[in-house]
Amino acid sequence: MEKLVVGLMSGTSLDGIDAALVKINDFGIRTKVELIHFITLPFSAELKKDILQCMDIQISNVAFLTSMNFKLGRLFAEAVKKVCAEANVPLTRIDAIGSHGQTVYHLPTAYGDYVKSTLQIGEPAIIAYETGVTVVSNFRAMDMAAGGEGAPLVPYTDYLIYQSDTKGRALQNIGGIGNVTVLPKGGTLNHLYAFDTGPGNMIIDEVCRKRIGLPYDPNGEWASKGKVHKHIVDLWMQQKYFHVSPPKSTGRELFGTHFTEKVLKEYPALSNQDLIATVTYFTAYSIADAYKKFVFPNVPIDEMIVGGGGSYNRTLIRLLKELMPNIAIYIQEDIGYSSDAKEAIAFSILANETIHQQYSNVPRATGSKEQVILGSITLPPNGDPNFIYKGRGQL
Repeated sequence: MEKLVVGLMSGTSLDGIDAALVKINDFGIRTKVELIHFITLPFSAELKKDILQCMDIQISNVAFLTSMNFKLGRLFAEAVKKVCAEANVPLTRIDAIGSHGQTVYHLPTAYGDYVKSTLQIGEPAIIAYETGVTVVSNFRAMDMAAGGEGAPLVPYTDYLIYQSDTKGRALQNIGGIGNVTVLPKGGTLNHLYAFDTGPGNMIIDEVCRKRIGLPYDPNGEWASKGKVHKHIVDLWMQQKYFHVSPPKSTGRELFGTHFTEKVLKEYPALSNQDLIATVTYFTAYSIADAYKKFVFPNVPIDEMIVGGGGSYNRTLIRLLKELMPNIAIYIQEDIGYSSDAKEAIAFSILANETIHQQYSNVPRATGSKEQVILGSITLPPNGDPNFIYKGRGQL
């Protein structure tokens, strides 16, 4: 039952493509996971600009989006080859690839003439052709077909890896966007719930790029030297999203470039340190506020485990500890895991579940009407001798 799977993730922070080579034993609640190797294939400044253009409804176009879908597919394939080469594992030994793709637009709720929908690019046929490996992709669409928001999807894998019979846990991811999976002590899959808390690194990173010419705030150093203007954060917290009850999800559509440009325009007199400190506090406060409103009243929480790039921002972690002094707060490395690799590992697990025809969405997290099998399967050009279709109930 042991499989070697590569999980691929490119998130809202647009740092690059994360690739995790994982050994997986079994599936469902019997799943055992071991990380063999992890890399990040960074995006060039030019490519990052192109991806942002794809996401911008004012300047994007269908030809550009179509081209970028194939261009990213080749980069995802390159990431697979690189992680396998560094681990000295031939591609012929890889059983499957789970590719989240790059989200270019996400509409969790319908409005006007637009229906609830989502789009991730990074053509799976290119990945399958270049690697000769079966690819599972397009994970969010089936959940949305079932009435969900297509996000968050990592709660299922959080449950498999982190559920505890002795502690109530909150798994807080801080990527471009912040999201939490709430795992009640001794709970089952039906007891967990999850939602996006709001901004993660997205606004911090964009302010750093525009104001100081850095892609992010290293270790939270700039934020540590600034003064937090809490009255500004109070204004930002008035947004409707922070008062809507879960399930809910968000992204660049609400907290992306347009939000940051508005901030820079409205507060030009703030020093670089003060502005970075204030947007960092905004992320921390929005997380703490989400817990106060939607977690603590429902589930006793003993500890928060933080993953994603934000876990390395020492100022952000310090602020979280100050805002939530009654729970223990750790980062993934404190408990023997990897903050960087967490989401790529999650999509390797989800791919394994799909191949075994296992339900892997969590309706309490996404709002879907029912549990469904996620993902689309793309076979390599000459087939996969290890892939044998089994009808429902025959696993």
